[in-house]
Amino acid sequence: MKITRIAGIAALLAAGFTQAQAQTPAVKFDGALIEFWYTQMLDNNLRYNSPAKSYYDGLSSSQANVGNAQGSLGRFQENTFAIKRSEVYLSGKVSDDVSWNVMFDPNNSANGTGNNVLQDAVVTWAFAKGFTLKAGQFKMPTTYESTLVSAREILFFDRTQLSRLLGERRDRGAWFSYGYGDAAGFQGKLNVAISNGTSDDGSTGKNNDANAQKDWTFRFDGGYGTAHKFGFWYREGETGLKSSATVAGTTAAWGATGATAAQILDNRDKTTAQGVFYAYDDSTWHADFEYATGLLGRRFPTLYDTTASAVKREHLDQKFTGYALTGVYKMGAHWLTARYDLMNYNSGDKWYTAFNPYKESAVGTPLLVNGAPVDYTPKYTEITVGYNYLFVPTKQTAGKLKLDYITRSKNFLIPRAGQTGEQGGNSLVASLMVAF
Repeated sequence: MKITRIAGIAALLAAGFTQAQAQTPAVKFDGALIEFWYTQMLDNNLRYNSPAKSYYDGLSSSQANVGNAQGSLGRFQENTFAIKRSEVYLSGKVSDDVSWNVMFDPNNSANGTGNNVLQDAVVTWAFAKGFTLKAGQFKMPTTYESTLVSAREILFFDRTQLSRLLGERRDRGAWFSYGYGDAAGFQGKLNVAISNGTSDDGSTGKNNDANAQKDWTFRFDGGYGTAHKFGFWYREGETGLKSSATVAGTTAAWGATGATAAQILDNRDKTTAQGVFYAYDDSTWHADFEYATGLLGRRFPTLYDTTASAVKREHLDQKFTGYALTGVYKMGAHWLTARYDLMNYNSGDKWYTAFNPYKESAVGTPLLVNGAPVDYTPKYTEITVGYNYLFVPTKQTAGKLKLDYITRSKNFLIPRAGQTGEQGGNSLVASLMVAF
């Protein structure tokens, strides 16, 4: 009995183990992305200058408005090498209907505060034809470039100002979608998401809920064939400020027209954003356009105080407007690119002071620095011209070399001693991206 029975039991155990292995969901490595930067800021006074009343992102951490953590601070040094991305993608299936995916970027461990390494952690349930429900941590369905253009497909040194402000922050929640149509004809997808919205949109946004309010996001994605994409979206939320909280009211600089403490509390830093987009792409041409506007709200959660150095909102109902237009001409492995990118953080020109705080120091008195007038209206433009060399001409996602020259508006640096007039800084950026 002894040897034959032991052998039989061993065979059964081995068969059971093999069957268990077959049923265990496998982890799939979906690849990785590495992007390496060299940037030269063409303003050799950058390390000495300080920001004006600027919402613009991307200055070195010592220059930037700490309350405005939009974008990747420190990326525009005078002369620097940097790792822009080092993303790793994993996925797996629990069943035919349930899957998961994770993306993390170890390069983000030192950027900002909070949980930055883990980017996406999503469970997806395709519970019926065309219907999908996913939950976890991910970007909300807002801007075209942030959520419909992967990091492997970015055409320039970085995404647009619009995307950096509105679309790059991850949040935790659930996303329902229904897709329909013909791949060769018209396609549509309805997306509805609910998320914590706990951050001020200037931090990582990847936090558990600390209040009862939620953000709601809706987007319609449309397409025709493979060449045309279009859509529109809307997002709304507010802070979790308690109704019993105490907040500061108006300052002397605002005068009698300034917001009261009750108005600030009642507003709860409500934030909205709505936009439209269109993109065309074929083997020779690419073009896209996106526009968005809304209430600045919690993205700059504190109203401006003339005694504070950090730039914040000038008005509770301060609105932003942004748009970007891109064009690309493709010649095999060689692509010529151009983009016009605008973001205005006070498009309604609203403020509480009796004078324009961006242009005046008092009623009728121009704002002077070193004896010269300056205009610090938070309306920033980037005009970028570039060249992409694709390592695999038929597959831009495999890797590319991007060379970009960026011309920026000259209203975000304060002239230092000996300088007069508005100060800015153009940049040259070389980006080497590979994916595997």
